[in-house]
Amino acid sequence: MVSAATSAPAFLPDGDPRRTPELDPEVERQLADRRERIRRGPLVRSDRAVTYALAAGFLVASFTFLAVATSTRHPSPFVVLLYIALYALLSHVNFEIDAHGAVPVQLVLVPMLFTLPLAWVPLCVAAGYLVRDPVALVTGRLTLYKAALRLVSSWHALGPAVVLYLAGEGPPKWSSGPIYVVALLTQFAIDFGIGRIREHGLGVKRPVLRGSYLIYGVDIALAPIGLLVAFADVGHRDLVLLVLPLVGLLQVFAREREQRLDAALELGHAYRGTAMLLGDVVEADDAYTGEHSRDVVSLTLAVADHLGLTPRERRNAEFVALLHDVGKIGIPPEIINKPGPLDPDERAVIETHTLQGEAMLTKVGGLLGEIGQLVRSCHERWDGEGYPDGLSGDEIPLIARIVCCTDAFSAMTANRPYRAAMTTQQALAELERCAGTHFDPRVVDALVAVTR
Repeated sequence: MVSAATSAPAFLPDGDPRRTPELDPEVERQLADRRERIRRGPLVRSDRAVTYALAAGFLVASFTFLAVATSTRHPSPFVVLLYIALYALLSHVNFEIDAHGAVPVQLVLVPMLFTLPLAWVPLCVAAGYLVRDPVALVTGRLTLYKAALRLVSSWHALGPAVVLYLAGEGPPKWSSGPIYVVALLTQFAIDFGIGRIREHGLGVKRPVLRGSYLIYGVDIALAPIGLLVAFADVGHRDLVLLVLPLVGLLQVFAREREQRLDAALELGHAYRGTAMLLGDVVEADDAYTGEHSRDVVSLTLAVADHLGLTPRERRNAEFVALLHDVGKIGIPPEIINKPGPLDPDERAVIETHTLQGEAMLTKVGGLLGEIGQLVRSCHERWDGEGYPDGLSGDEIPLIARIVCCTDAFSAMTANRPYRAAMTTQQALAELERCAGTHFDPRVVDALVAVTR
């Protein structure tokens, strides 16, 4: 079942299993949101309404199925309680994949479909979820909303139970493989649909679909194991307990993954905090440079969105825009604040600020070390006449080309002691005049589009 609700440190080499993963920024945001929803409960009124509606729909569908379906199976109360208890146990094993959670209940759901009357299966699954925390259930700490969430999580069992009932209730057979595939796909379809409905209630406009596909892969991998248990379980109903060692192993892996994701979230917050701190240092050292950097950030993000950069590229562009002048901390103030044109020697000194910025960020390491490489290239020119490496055209990283353009526009439209600011239209005209020589023409077009 799938619960649809989301650079490593430089001292570890690529491929090292201890390496802390760097999450996609959009996945990081949705994973944090998902954890916050779990911790605090419904954050929006529509979430509560949708959850209650889906829970009521599950009960109506399950009891209707129970009323119309017949069965020749007559399991003992012990077997029924055993499966409910196993489902309750498995519900605690939660693999976080992107912004979603995967519970490996195929290990119990598949044998259950061949042991219990099919019409009982959805309600037994719901019972397993409801008793997963018996202390909360007995003491009354299981709120109505949380109980409704557990009923919503039980929808996945209804699809395969109905498919197998329509195909004819019977023991597992290898010849029925195509039917089992249809049952599994029906489970995925219902789960995916319920997940999208819930996300709509939460106001999620862009769900992370990659995580959905990955957790369905977990189910596909575990379903054959569950089927093998179903074959072994015929005539020996307690053999399903053989899955317990595997459950214990999966719990260890799930906990380890949770810890790694915790570390990834903390690392992402640390990178952002360090970038903001360095931005504050720049602003404290030179008010104009700090205000200019904030202006460049907003322009850069607008251009990045117009060009369709990925969330990861957009995050990197934000950091580069914020820190592109961080190296000026090491430039003498009399050069930075000189009220007039620089002489050749002073120009040579100030052109080292990209190298100093790269060196500072490289010392921080990790993601900011990568940002430092982009900061180095923010004064390269499209025609190869920039500094420090004389790169040209597509040799210059796209993010550096964007910041080069937005940096120039911001500088032209700001007052300086030695000149008055240009108007927006004058600055855009200057950018268009220099497109193809100083600036990437595509970036200029994007900046013009988001500014006019």
